[in-house]
Amino acid sequence: MARKFLISRIALAVALSGGMAVAMVPAAASAKDAKKADAAKYSDAFIKAAGPIEKAVNAATAALPQGAGPDAFPAAKSSIDTALGGNGKAAMEAAIPSATTPDDKLALGQLIRTYGVLAQDLAFKQSGVQMMIASGKIPATSAGSTYFDAGVNAFNLKDYANAATYLKQAKDAGYQDPQGQLDMILAESYKRGNNPEAAMAMAKADIDAARAKGVAPSESSLRSVLQQAYNAKQLDASAEYAGLLVQYYPRDETWNISTSIVRQLGSFDKSDNLDLMRLMFISGGMKDKRDYFEYLEDADPRAYPGEALKVMDQGLAKGLLTQAEVGADRANSASRVPADKASLPATERDALKPGATAAQVMTAADVFLSYSQYDKAEELFKAALAKPGVDANKANLRLGMAQAMQGKNAEAQATLAKVTDKRSSIAKLWSAYAAGKGARPAA
Repeated sequence: MARKFLISRIALAVALSGGMAVAMVPAAASAKDAKKADAAKYSDAFIKAAGPIEKAVNAATAALPQGAGPDAFPAAKSSIDTALGGNGKAAMEAAIPSATTPDDKLALGQLIRTYGVLAQDLAFKQSGVQMMIASGKIPATSAGSTYFDAGVNAFNLKDYANAATYLKQAKDAGYQDPQGQLDMILAESYKRGNNPEAAMAMAKADIDAARAKGVAPSESSLRSVLQQAYNAKQLDASAEYAGLLVQYYPRDETWNISTSIVRQLGSFDKSDNLDLMRLMFISGGMKDKRDYFEYLEDADPRAYPGEALKVMDQGLAKGLLTQAEVGADRANSASRVPADKASLPATERDALKPGATAAQVMTAADVFLSYSQYDKAEELFKAALAKPGVDANKANLRLGMAQAMQGKNAEAQATLAKVTDKRSSIAKLWSAYAAGKGARPAA
């Protein structure tokens, strides 16, 4: 299993693709006009140096068609270059020493930023945005978007430490980009800047804050913290966040990811792994041939022919298994099911006799569970828990499963919370199933 699979690289690429093509805005109010206003103070040297630059930039941007994209930028850049003696960038760099007041720096930063966009020169654009930020004059209403702009620029320039700084400032300012990707880019900046602890802390804080408000945590935060827990091989933490991911975002893909993580980190024996495979099956998380073969290996058609038959039939229907692969096993399982089902009433009677041992009752309960007879399985698991020598963790896990499959969601969660050994990671996922969806129709 790939170690980096929880955050979509496509989504990240889309979020960052606007690094150059930021919406064009007028560079600034006229410096000469602004000198007359009490709110802005420009130096005489700057007004002299920036006047021609401002005129050239404003003319070029005014000539851009509405909604113009990168294809129109070269002509606008060329217009500015021509107006400024052939090299607009050099003219702007020459004006930097004249920018001595905060308002000077803000205005020149805006001009440089605009030219950087038109020239598709990301480093130069970023120098303009940084000058704007350093001026201390950015209006509060646009501070967040400016920090976000600087953060995305820095990320694309592989300056991950500064990207994280700017993006955190944007987040703290309450800004959210139209694509809703700020948190994802910030987390990625922390990771690429060798600061995974900050990424984990940010994601955890977002998750805790959302849950305290009674709302769903962001999926990107859940995936981020789950990835970190998985990388650190932390089974309990991985199970916790995997459970939250499928509880709040229950899709076939998230169920596949969450059950796969717990399976891999848990290294369970076949009996316990079977309970994860059952969850993967009923949640829609079965994705490939390997999943079906693993389920069949754990279930063992000789022990649970009805369950094995159900799994093989679904795999065949989805085209993930072939007759050549499972035809003989399917035929054998199908031939065993009638007699096996016919023995169920006697199995139940024997298990409910006063002298039945915990092992006998558990075996009977497991058979009923395998045939999706969840009400009878529930009764027998409860009976087993009253017997001396029972494995209470295993019995409670499967009792909770039977309750969840009947839609007894609150009861299932309470039962699953009693599982305290290594199987608790499996119980957390089943509890998430009960909390998030309740029981689906028996597969």
